[in-house]
Amino acid sequence: MRSTIALALSLSITSVAGVSHAAPDPTQVESPRTLVGALLDVSSGKERLVLDLDAPAAFRKYITEDGTQVLEVRSARISREARDSLRGLRGETIESVHVSESEGIVRIRVKASVRDSTAVRAGRKLIWAFDVPQVAPEVKPNRTVTREPAIETPEVAGFLTSAPVSGAPGRQQFAGRRIDLDFKDADIHNILRLLSDVGGVNIVTTDDVSGTVTIRMRNVPWDEALHVILQAKGLGMVRRDNLIRVAPLATLEQEFEAELARRRAQVQLAPLETRIVPVAYAKAEDMAARARDLLSERGTVSVDSRTNVLIINDMVGNIEAVEQLVRVLDTQTPQVLIEARVVEATSNYSRDVGIQWGGDLTFTSATGNPTGAVFPNDIAVAGGNSQDPNTPFGGLSPFGDGRPTQNPNFAVNLPAVTGSGQGGALGVTLGSVGGNVNLAVRLSAAESKGVVRIISSPRILTLDNHDAYIAQGTLIPYSQVSAQGVNTAFQQAKLELRVRPHVTIDGSVAMHVKITRDEPDFTRTGSRGDPTIFKREAETDLLVEDGATAVIGGIYTRTTGRNVDQIPFFGDIPVLGVLFQRRRVRDDRTELLIFLTPRIVNRGESLRR
Repeated sequence: MRSTIALALSLSITSVAGVSHAAPDPTQVESPRTLVGALLDVSSGKERLVLDLDAPAAFRKYITEDGTQVLEVRSARISREARDSLRGLRGETIESVHVSESEGIVRIRVKASVRDSTAVRAGRKLIWAFDVPQVAPEVKPNRTVTREPAIETPEVAGFLTSAPVSGAPGRQQFAGRRIDLDFKDADIHNILRLLSDVGGVNIVTTDDVSGTVTIRMRNVPWDEALHVILQAKGLGMVRRDNLIRVAPLATLEQEFEAELARRRAQVQLAPLETRIVPVAYAKAEDMAARARDLLSERGTVSVDSRTNVLIINDMVGNIEAVEQLVRVLDTQTPQVLIEARVVEATSNYSRDVGIQWGGDLTFTSATGNPTGAVFPNDIAVAGGNSQDPNTPFGGLSPFGDGRPTQNPNFAVNLPAVTGSGQGGALGVTLGSVGGNVNLAVRLSAAESKGVVRIISSPRILTLDNHDAYIAQGTLIPYSQVSAQGVNTAFQQAKLELRVRPHVTIDGSVAMHVKITRDEPDFTRTGSRGDPTIFKREAETDLLVEDGATAVIGGIYTRTTGRNVDQIPFFGDIPVLGVLFQRRRVRDDRTELLIFLTPRIVNRGESLRR
């Protein structure tokens, strides 16, 4: 038995020395081997270079000065298929592979991102394994306050080691040096001594640890091998730094439960202390609800509302945990100044061009130019488009009383809207010597342009996560008819800002904002003369940096119109048709933009962490 164990120990120590050797068979060293194939196997977090030979062969592995790892196979040659397959092998760890053959020695050179590798022989195959480096996840700082564990003494802290007492091995990470183990009926103490030398740790066993182990492992981390051996024998371990204590699981569980019972007894007998914790910015009632989660069953917390303090009675460790919680949470609440700007721009353009013309033509004895016929002896022609809104009853002749009538009797009456302060007109009258033929022409035109700009800027200051509201406007009375009679009600027309800001950890401001601008429109009224309400409203959620300005919305409208009033048929005559037309053009443009700017007033104090 001793000789078997010594042989196993010597083989294991040779395997972990960093250079792997496979003893050649003296009867077959001289016969050449052929490397017939190669492939890259990626599995279980490793990259394996599998070399296939036609017969078992001796090999040697070493590392050159430039970090290149070399595997030599003596008394061998390489086939063309294997050479081609080796050239195309690439992986995450293996960067490049080069193969050469010289004086009966095949050399495979590998440049990899790791220096540790293991080469073993399995029948006619050579397996060269490289570990894929594992990237540890980034651990971000956490500002939460945690309680101190109940077990604090160095003697008991070993039970809280990251090395598991029992559990599924698939959930654990092993990073120890890789070794090969091959034992039959070996004493477990000798196995543990070997693993202690390989891992560079101290292993202590209790008196009730005994038995033999039969195991065969290839290329496994030593700590994983230790875990599997202990699990197979029903043992557990407690690790602290480089010291490992091995004992049966039942023994470790009894010790752990006994220590927990002792600590519970200490907690029940520990003296209590009363301490006053002042709260500056938050409400003490809110802090008390969170502090109760950190107290023991014997601890109590009360609130003095007048001084805004917490009165805590508990063990010292728990009181300090509450004080740390208060220091973290009791900070200034950020105050945010919200400034909104509602910019309105309106431009109007209109043009109106019209014409009026008419006259009269008379063939009568009074004017000395009758027709000479019995009928019609007298003829009078005059424009019939009377200015009188009612139908004229005096006939068409403007000379019924021998004098020109005050009504011009235009034939075409399409004037532009002119008057005091609006547009202009030009009149021309032409007549014969005898007054038989008269012609009157009046040209009128009006054009207007206007630009209006309105800027409304409501501002309000509020605390973080609190609703704020500000408004300015008028109340417009209107009548309501009901069974009780006529009542007067009021309609609001106002500028309103509603916002709920939230300051993020990086100093930006997230907001839910609603802006409303209503104003009465007296140009459009109801049946009783009540004005309509012109509404503009925007509601949104957005994230803006502190002091930055964002355009949260905008409305652009344009209204264009072109009207032509004309005399049928005559207005369609080219060129001359303008004498029978009135032309009106209108172009109205309105643009509304809403800007929002948040500013954190107490940024230096409220965002201090």
